[in-house]
Amino acid sequence: MIDNPQTLSSQDLMDLENKHGAHNYHPLPVVLDRGEGVYVWDVEGKRYFDFLSAYSAVNQGHCHPDIINTLKEQAEKITLTSRAFYNSKLGEYNKFITEYFGFDKVLPMNTGAEAVETAIKICRKWGQEKKGYPEANTKILVAANNFHGRTTTIISFSDDAVAKNGFGPYTPGFEAIPYNDLDALEAALKDDHVAGFLVEPIQGEAGVVTPDSDYLRKAADLCRKHDVLFIADEIQTGVARTGSLLAVCGSCSCEGHCERQASSYVRPDILILGKALSGGAYPVSAVLADDEVMHVIKPGSHGSTFGGNPLGVAVAMTALDVVRNEKLAQNARRLGELFRAKMNEYIDESKIVKLVRGRGLLNAIVIDDSPESDTAWNICLRLRDHGLLAKPTHGNIIRFAPPLVMTEEQILECIAIIIRTLKEFE
Repeated sequence: MIDNPQTLSSQDLMDLENKHGAHNYHPLPVVLDRGEGVYVWDVEGKRYFDFLSAYSAVNQGHCHPDIINTLKEQAEKITLTSRAFYNSKLGEYNKFITEYFGFDKVLPMNTGAEAVETAIKICRKWGQEKKGYPEANTKILVAANNFHGRTTTIISFSDDAVAKNGFGPYTPGFEAIPYNDLDALEAALKDDHVAGFLVEPIQGEAGVVTPDSDYLRKAADLCRKHDVLFIADEIQTGVARTGSLLAVCGSCSCEGHCERQASSYVRPDILILGKALSGGAYPVSAVLADDEVMHVIKPGSHGSTFGGNPLGVAVAMTALDVVRNEKLAQNARRLGELFRAKMNEYIDESKIVKLVRGRGLLNAIVIDDSPESDTAWNICLRLRDHGLLAKPTHGNIIRFAPPLVMTEEQILECIAIIIRTLKEFE
């Protein structure tokens, strides 16, 4: 234990982390100690707007009182039983989440990468059991510039050299095709051993890359034409982040839920969720599918000691209630339109920003500099100095993703901070 940890400064704490922890991240130099709603405070007590939301895990805002109360109440009752026994919360959760998102079955896990791995296993087993594909030839299509996690299997189909290089040998059975390219998808689907197409509806880590408005719908149609599973990774984009319950909802005007009959709704065969599924209070992820797909999973074929634990699922139900009751999808849609409109007004006269893109409150600006430059990083340092926290991705792109509980007054204040900061670099 550290003697009197209250006396440690931000620099002391960063030094401790760097000395004793693996260097697998390059954090912005700020040490956060407390959070509430859209705000976080560092150990010296300075307040910041959080414009990353723990990579969209904190859509409901930091330490939402309803979620924290559920966490406390359940933690005092029972936290973990393993799946060796039934527990009193999992059945309730299974019913709740399958009805919430409109699927027959859920397979609960903990982290996003686990959920992606789960979906891959389900897809492969479905292809072999339902379609008779040989195990050695079963293939899953993925999109170039994807980000689905960092397990060995997932990095095997990544083209991010930093995440991938040096960790081989790699897992076979994947083919990358260009994102937002229906011709490439149709050509790849002619392979008789393709079992699924795994795709992010919006590529978040790649820089909030949004596809053509009809891409997801037509991609899903192509998959069904070829009897291939359409798998949507909504770990970052789901749970109201993009202005609808799921990014595959497109621009439907859902009121708390997606109207699954809406013409803009694209229904995945497998839906992958995580991050904001628990409002950032506990690691919870989920894979949802209908019986025809999920029935390939039998006892012993997949599992997790913590998956479906009573603490996690209790928190997740409350987190999803908050999304619906507080109309966070609608708020994200409205404020996102405002954010992009105001940023575009600035960009018309800007020499430093090329464009803003996104949907809902998942947005990014592209800095007019090379990806190898440190301009975006330096802008984020100045944003920090002005009381707003954001982080670059892919060198010259800055992602903006505040908690969805943000108000119009707050986002206008944040837009003013962002524009004032950018003008310092003109």
